[in-house]
Amino acid sequence: MNTVGDQYDDPYDAFQWDTREGCEVRQILDRVADKWSLLVIALLDNRTLRFTELRKMIDGISQRMLTVTLRKLERDGLVERTVHPVVPPRVDYVLTPLGTTLHATIQSLVTWTELHQDEIAKARSDYDDRNLVSDAL
Repeated sequence: MNTVGDQYDDPYDAFQWDTREGCEVRQILDRVADKWSLLVIALLDNRTLRFTELRKMIDGISQRMLTVTLRKLERDGLVERTVHPVVPPRVDYVLTPLGTTLHATIQSLVTWTELHQDEIAKARSDYDDRNLVSDAL
């Protein structure tokens, strides 16, 4: 068991994800785990898409939010942006090799969710039923 002094030496210790100053792990997880980033990474798997195509494919995202998301993913080295010198301007996005490795991880999470969605729905229902009874008391 780790003591407080060596808690950051274990690579699987959740304390490494805290918000202490300069904690890159937490910042990166916050970036790649938000819903818009996950969708963009999933949609760019093995293909190049234009900004307008991404916007049409992601229900509910504003133009500004898509722009912000793509810029952050590009800054982190996960997405590559190519501007073509044509009129009107054409901008393409594709996953970088690093972004492709992240997609594999995301796909594992999606697969897990699909396999366990019924169990989670039942657990939620059971929880809600228990809380309705306790709230009534």
